[in-house]
Formats: sequence, structure tokens, C-alpha cells
Amino acid sequence: MVRVEQRDDIGDGVVLITLDRPDRRNAVDHETLLALVDAQRQHADARVVVLTGAPPAFCAGADLQGVREDVFSADLRRVLQGFTEMACPVVASIDGPALGAGAQLVAVADLRMSTPGSVVGIPAAKLGLVVEQWTIDRIAREFGASVARGMFVGAEVYRGERLHAMGAIHRLGHLDDALAWAGELARLAPLSLSGHKIALEAIAAGRVDDADAAAAKAAAWASEDAAEGRRAFLEKRPAVFRGR
Repeated sequence: MVRVEQRDDIGDGVVLITLDRPDRRNAVDHETLLALVDAQRQHADARVVVLTGAPPAFCAGADLQGVREDVFSADLRRVLQGFTEMACPVVASIDGPALGAGAQLVAVADLRMSTPGSVVGIPAAKLGLVVEQWTIDRIAREFGASVARGMFVGAEVYRGERLHAMGAIHRLGHLDDALAWAGELARLAPLSLSGHKIALEAIAAGRVDDADAAAAKAAAWASEDAAEGRRAFLEKRPAVFRGR
């Protein structure tokens, strides 16, 4: 269903979350959504989260069997917002189709890595459906307005290499590359990453002078990590950040 692994061999505090329903191409059902909520809660103190899918797909969409659509949609929204509210960076590692709910999960990641041939899209118009505005807004902001129109009005799917050329995918690569990237991120200052993420999410919500962003900035500047960063710079050595 969902596999969660602590990957301290990659970097301190790296957590790998794998959608593990390969027989359903990792389509998320209600049980999967609840497992993702639990993973977010259990690993709220992670330094980096990598989200991926077991081969052959990242996530091929939603599996609504056995649950009302309104209940499923509410829990999916809870999962999506949960990833945006995690203090740490969330990296999506895409290998294979990321369609429908899969594309939504990709859009809420802070950073995205994809294999060149993977495809991302929300073909709602082929199913006679309309996607909620929150998702449309997120796709437009993260992938660009032109890509969003292509996905929602043209029912287009986009290859990873094309999205990378447009800036919607940050790097091309496989899961091993994403984990190596997570190791790099885990060595950065957690309070800096968290503060910047809070500010970016506030800006996306239209809050320019956000109190939480201001508090996160103040906490980072007054932190032991900030002092360590200055010492390391003067001593010409890598800084060791502890998130305090």
C-alpha cells in the first residue's frame, strides 16, 4: 500500500515514501490516502521526504472503489495540503505515469525529478469530470499557466523531458538520483529550508506579509545553525546544521 523507509544511509533524516500498489499502477485508494496522512504525521520531523511509486508507475490516478467520491476528495485534499505543510522539502521522484491524482501529488512537491520519458497529466476532460479549483491553481503556479491550459483544456500529457525544459521539473533522473539529491538537501540548514517553504506557500496564498513567514525568518536568524553557518564560513569548512 504505502512503504515508508528511514534512509539515514543517504542523509540524516531522509524519509522515502513509496506508493506500493503496482498491480493498480499505484492508483491511490482511500486506504492509501489514510496511510499517507499517517506517514506525514509520523515523520513530521524529517529533514527531507522523497515521494515515489513502485514500478511501473508513479501514480496512475485515483481508485474510488468502496468509498464515496466526496469522502475520497476530502481525504485527497488533506494529503495534498499535508505535503505542502510539512516543514521539510518534499521531493517527487517520477518514473512512469503520474496521472490525475498522481499529477496532483507531483504538483504539491517542493522539488521534482523525473525520468525523461515519464508522463504527467490530468485527463479529466476524457472522463467528463471537472477538477477542483485548488488543484487547477496549484498546477498553474507550479507548472505554468500554459501547461495548465494544455492539461485541463487540451487533456494533454507532458513528458518529463518537456516539463524539464519548461522549468516544471527541476532535474532529470531516477530514484537513486533523487535520493542523492535528498542527501544534499539534508545537509542544508533545516530552519532555512522550512522558513523559505513557509514564505513561498504564503505568497502562493496571497499573503505577502505573513506572520508565520516573519516568525520563521526571525527564528532562523537567531538560531544556533545561523551561528554555525557563520563560523563554518570563516573557518572554510562545511557547516553541520542541527535544526536549532
